[in-house]
Amino acid sequence: MNHSGSSVVRRQLGRRLRQQREKAGRTIRSVQDAKLFSESKVARIEAGKVPVRVGDVWTLCRFYNADKEVTDALAALSDGTTGDGWWEDYATAVPGWFGLYLGLEETCNVLSTYHPELVHGVLQTEAYAREVIQTDGPADEDVVIGRLKVRMDRKRVVLEQGNRSLHVVLGAGALSLTIGSPEVMREQVSYLRKLDSQPGIDVRVLPWSAGAHPGITGPFTLMDFHNPDDPSVVYLESMLGARYLEQEHQVDTYRRTFTTLYQQAISIKEYTP
Repeated sequence: MNHSGSSVVRRQLGRRLRQQREKAGRTIRSVQDAKLFSESKVARIEAGKVPVRVGDVWTLCRFYNADKEVTDALAALSDGTTGDGWWEDYATAVPGWFGLYLGLEETCNVLSTYHPELVHGVLQTEAYAREVIQTDGPADEDVVIGRLKVRMDRKRVVLEQGNRSLHVVLGAGALSLTIGSPEVMREQVSYLRKLDSQPGIDVRVLPWSAGAHPGITGPFTLMDFHNPDDPSVVYLESMLGARYLEQEHQVDTYRRTFTTLYQQAISIKEYTP
């Protein structure tokens, strides 16, 4: 059954509403008993099967006694369930950080990513991550510490799950560009080589000698999921937000591109900056 709207957003909104319901100790039947919605409607919403109106989110969040910040974030996500594609404004959808992407990253079982100049967030050392966070401009130290904690927690969640595969292709520029200092880069490269030795993690580098290649248009991340009902997703990030591509031909294009980049790249253990 086809519905308008992004299934990525619908799935994540449904999952978060279910979490709020369970946190409140409510059952799907209790929503119906309160004469809010039918059990079948709540089940469809939580399964990410249907678009969700913002008013329905407000109603459910009030019943679950969700706080204002959570309610506003979920209400903002509901806008993305009714269009063919959408752009997430981090500051609007999930204040302070890109929660939708993190939810997908946490639940996917295969993550394939390419970036020409930056080490992926879940593979960054703390020193490297701090330097990257500070590229956004002057920020209060408490803000930097908060963002750094999010990134380190995110890394722990992803790397500690043994049933996940990470396939990473870095452009040569990611290892040649000095982030912070030569010492920070040496630590980062050493850490990447250590991670590459772990089961399920494959870090490769696209050397300068590769010349023109299909990833020259920019970075991207492809996520695949255990559940066959969850379609694969391509994540594209910009300075102002992010786009999620789910259509089969879009995903196939990026999958072919990643395969080509992977084949042209070499193991980080073999690469000399």
